[in-house]
Amino acid sequence: MSENLRTALKLAAAGVPVLPLRAGKLPVGNCPACAAVACGGRSNMREAGPCRCPAPCHAWAAATTDPAVLTSRAWASAWQHAGAVAYHPGGAGLTVVDLDNAAAVAWARRTLPPTCAVSTTRGEHWLYQGTMQSSNGVRPGVDVKSSMSYARWLGSGAGMVTALPDAVRALIVKAPAPVQPVRAVAVPAGGGRCPHRTPVYLERGIAMAVQRIAAATTAVHATVFGAFLAVLSTHGRCGCLTEDHTMRLFAAAQAKGESARHCADAWANARTRLGL
Repeated sequence: MSENLRTALKLAAAGVPVLPLRAGKLPVGNCPACAAVACGGRSNMREAGPCRCPAPCHAWAAATTDPAVLTSRAWASAWQHAGAVAYHPGGAGLTVVDLDNAAAVAWARRTLPPTCAVSTTRGEHWLYQGTMQSSNGVRPGVDVKSSMSYARWLGSGAGMVTALPDAVRALIVKAPAPVQPVRAVAVPAGGGRCPHRTPVYLERGIAMAVQRIAAATTAVHATVFGAFLAVLSTHGRCGCLTEDHTMRLFAAAQAKGESARHCADAWANARTRLGL
């Protein structure tokens, strides 16, 4: 049994989902079945679902605490060629602030609450108790690794793991893009009146769509399209939608980082889907 596998089994016993890393700190490559999405995951690794195939694949989604999987014949070759052990921080209830150089470490010491620190080749990993969305490049030399991500296991580090602070959560929050004016958006004619619903019902529908978009943390494109589709399916034929309504929907989408072009395209695609 390799030393990496021994380490992986100890971590798994402690509830830390692990996987093998090959040279270059990269996960074992996708198996042929998963390349065709046959395992039930997604082709995009960050959206992968738990692997159902026997081989480790899909990066973070392959991490497991099951010793039977870790020691299985399907994983034997992976451990034989593994250069290190990785783990899924989010699966262990952790967030890793990856500080890639001395300047990043100095910034963290000035800015973030102290916590358990693990030395890396060029910097440090700061570990916090709690999970959040992962994001790379949140500032120079700083990545956040938690849900849907993996980190190299480099030991337990020094110091106590403290609770995930708001200062770390704020690192991935981006300022809303300026709302661009909407041009040439088709709105059915009808004088703004809804012949089968009250104005209150329309207002509630717009407000719910805006809230749905604002609450999206992943798959923002799909959420925006779904919200547009829902509004148009109810009010797209009766003529009650005005440019003010579409502006509110577009503004909500742009606040989540969508471009004015994508908003117009999503609106047009939703109308086409409904035959409007």
